[in-house]
Amino acid sequence: MSSDASSPLSPGSPQSPLSPGSLRLPECGHTRERCPSPMRGYLIPSPLPTRRSRTCSAAARAAEGPVYTGVCKCFSRAKGHGFITPSDGGSDVFVHISDIEGEYVPVEGDEVSYKLCSIPPKMEKVQAVEVTITHLAPGTKHETWSGHVISS
Repeated sequence: MSSDASSPLSPGSPQSPLSPGSLRLPECGHTRERCPSPMRGYLIPSPLPTRRSRTCSAAARAAEGPVYTGVCKCFSRAKGHGFITPSDGGSDVFVHISDIEGEYVPVEGDEVSYKLCSIPPKMEKVQAVEVTITHLAPGTKHETWSGHVISS
């Protein structure tokens, strides 16, 4: 069987008849402007699944799970995460800022309810999702997401 350069290759052929340089994307009517941030090329995506990056199946599994209660151990609005100490004991549970429900930023001592979602890639660790403050810690100042401060 001789190979002729002008003959088309069979559909299962391991070689492509087109060179990568000849492939072009279709032209569209507008040009998308890139982010002007100088750090754009240096940012590393977070390995933690946030509400925006969580898959639909992981969100569905978390929504079907039981509701747990605990106390907010710490939470940093600037860092965007904190930890919850479960009421039934055990190790502290990570919580991301995108998983906080309600109008108040949690502070140390707030009682919360939450569901658990496993963290990829090994699915060995968990993080709290659908976190709701059930009782504000007495004698502390609470901040709303819009920045207003109230005393409880």
